[in-house]
Amino acid sequence: MGDPTTSVSVWNAANGLTVMRIAIVPLFVYLLVQDGGHDPVWRAYAWAAFAVASISDRFDGMLARRHGLVTDFGKLVDPIADKALMGAALIGLSALGDLPWWVTGVVLFREIGITLMRFWVIKRGVIPASRGGKLKTLLQGTAIGMYVLVMTGPLASFRAWVMAVAVIATVVTGVDYVVKALRGGDSADDAADDPAGSSAGSSAGNAAGDSTGAAESAAGSGVGAAVDPGRAQPVHPELGRTD
Repeated sequence: MGDPTTSVSVWNAANGLTVMRIAIVPLFVYLLVQDGGHDPVWRAYAWAAFAVASISDRFDGMLARRHGLVTDFGKLVDPIADKALMGAALIGLSALGDLPWWVTGVVLFREIGITLMRFWVIKRGVIPASRGGKLKTLLQGTAIGMYVLVMTGPLASFRAWVMAVAVIATVVTGVDYVVKALRGGDSADDAADDPAGSSAGSSAGNAAGDSTGAAESAAGSGVGAAVDPGRAQPVHPELGRTD
């Protein structure tokens, strides 16, 4: 049975939205830096471009999941599009003096590092996106969007707190992903080396009436389904951006 990612045409709606998002990045940067980078009107235009790109990020994943539009091109380009948009916004804001450089450094280090790790992990198994990862993505998008707009007074203070929470979520979920990736990689390798071990242990536990062994077998099966592509449906990297 062939790989489903190779039987789907590259020319599809999900990939079209991904390419559009990449095309919006230079437009966003152009709008962000107009008239010295602090004109409220131009910044509002930049925010609109950022919002459109961010929304397209949600739709291409939805299309890929619901209509089976998974392709190798999408796997490769979608994370690049996401990081290009976010990186352009963070670097642009820091260059304009609106956002501390250390914030940009921490976020980009985490995102680039986890993206590279995702490509490594996907060869061993799949780690589903967590709720924390989805919250992190929402916080990052909200915080960056608020910084793109020109804000003063209480709103400026509020967005600083939102960004602080986003940075904390970014670091915490990054560490969590690394831990899960390392554990998942080990489990996937063990399952590949001894594919019959888990089922044999389960059968022995059931035959002996050992409820503890059965519980451990069930837990092992759950972990295997999370990290073994042979037991679980692969998570499309276009959807894994919410790590």
